[in-house]
Amino acid sequence: MLNSYGYLALAIILEVMATTALKASEGFTRPGPTILVVAGYLTTFWLLTLIMQTLPVGVVYAIWAGAGIVLVTLVSMVIYKQTPDLPAIIGMMLIIAGVTIIHVFSDMSTH
Repeated sequence: MLNSYGYLALAIILEVMATTALKASEGFTRPGPTILVVAGYLTTFWLLTLIMQTLPVGVVYAIWAGAGIVLVTLVSMVIYKQTPDLPAIIGMMLIIAGVTIIHVFSDMSTH
């Protein structure tokens, strides 16, 4: 199971990289960022298929999506100087709380 969480962490990192490169691709007109987008998403989805062989789909998706949202926002703050407002910050805190509740308290995460 430890390998599944390692793959999940890698899938999250690659998805954040691909999503960040999506803006830089400028509508897929810049080859470098476009290659990062395609390679990042393809590898991410391949990893997700491996992860879902051992972990429940709902748990995997909650962690992947929740962490991705928060990390893309943080990366966008640094790279694109996009600062979230208070409602966005509160929303992300609720996402983190929801993922934590699912992972820590749900029986689903142990199956």
